[in-house]
Amino acid sequence: MMLLLSTGLMGSNCVAALASGGLDSCVMIASLAQSHRRVIPVYVRCGLAWEDAEVECLAHFIESMGHPCVEAPHIMGLPMDDVYYGLWHTTGSAIPGYNEPDEHWEIPGRNLILIVKLAVWCRLNDVSSIALGTLSTNPFPDASPEFFSLLRETLRHGLNFPFQLLAPLSGFEKSDVIRMGEGLPLALTLSCAQPQEKMHCGACGKCKERIEAFVKAGTLDRTLYAMPPTGQDRLG
Repeated sequence: MMLLLSTGLMGSNCVAALASGGLDSCVMIASLAQSHRRVIPVYVRCGLAWEDAEVECLAHFIESMGHPCVEAPHIMGLPMDDVYYGLWHTTGSAIPGYNEPDEHWEIPGRNLILIVKLAVWCRLNDVSSIALGTLSTNPFPDASPEFFSLLRETLRHGLNFPFQLLAPLSGFEKSDVIRMGEGLPLALTLSCAQPQEKMHCGACGKCKERIEAFVKAGTLDRTLYAMPPTGQDRLG
């Protein structure tokens, strides 16, 4: 059974949920559907190497979930390949490996870019709540409570609109999210930087995070991995 997460806006009408097709944002969407009459999953394409696979997984997850309050994904574009040119997240090469530290995974300005793009759309469509699935373990500066508080005030002033930025998973780790998502089609979600034929590679740092979170949650991992989780030959 899904655990209802408090967003601070119980029963509110509409929320735009930044979605990646990963475990965190998909479980968040399911939870938001219990407290909002309308949930709009939004995927923002920025030119990252794995976006096609993420969009497909997100659509499949939402369709499989079949919740009447959750709309089909709304796809936006904000090309950043001219800024991120030549970096691993746009080229798809030199992906950080299984044992590389978190700092190697930073995409500078990622949350800032996504939220600002979505905020303008929300202002024009009269949607005052934006949700994103950041976790307590996210180490990057644009995932801190201080950042979200400052950005919310900036958006309110800059767009003259009463924005709410919701981070209902901010007190949880990925293993907690997996437990919350019991009963959801979690195997349809994607947490991989180099997916292979609709499978997780099993060798990148994102796969490691997913594999270890399922173990910690004590939940059967039905994810398909190109390299089985028990394999020893890891990148990095």
